[in-house]
Amino acid sequence: MTLPPQITIRNIQPVPNLEPAVSKEIAVLERFFHRIMSCRVMIEEAGNRGFGGSYHVRIDLGVPNEELVVERLPTLHKRLQETEASKKTKQSEVKRTRRDVRRAIHEAFHEMRRRLQDYTRRLQGQTKRHEAEFAAKVARLYEDHGFLETFDGREIYFHRNSVPDGHFKRLRVGSEVHFAEETGEKGPQASTVRPLHIGTPPSASLLDVFRRGIVNLHE
Repeated sequence: MTLPPQITIRNIQPVPNLEPAVSKEIAVLERFFHRIMSCRVMIEEAGNRGFGGSYHVRIDLGVPNEELVVERLPTLHKRLQETEASKKTKQSEVKRTRRDVRRAIHEAFHEMRRRLQDYTRRLQGQTKRHEAEFAAKVARLYEDHGFLETFDGREIYFHRNSVPDGHFKRLRVGSEVHFAEETGEKGPQASTVRPLHIGTPPSASLLDVFRRGIVNLHE
């Protein structure tokens, strides 16, 4: 995560290990989607104590080009149900608070996982519909990454894992490639880099492609 998570707890009786429990839920989101940029979580008691401990949980999740928001607000019917349950149970108020607030947090994060899954599917769908390969040449190479120079003079970062079939080792400064661009945490980067002329000299037609600058995958 680019920024450290922010957890705010307001107007709630002290609950042991509440922040660590929230941190574990955040860690699950990070395992599911590793490009999360920020996460803000706010937990507070909703309404007054006459309703028996209903909780408002809000999660703001920063992801590339978007912010996902989940807000768990108990309905009046749910509050009345919780009030009746608290009257019938013999548990102490502290135990009820611990149980109810943890349940509210879990429900909110469950919904956020569903939203994040929808976002990931949408992102993959957009990539499949709109991804195009641009022509470039290798400007700089390092042990596990490099930089491309595009036809319009931009530099694009790429990692060795974005070069399929183990061809990263065969790249040289000046090698011509086609690449697919995406937005990374630090700006534009290449999601895929496909070397040209592996083992063969470049042809005039491919150099023309480089000057033209873009090759649509669906052509």
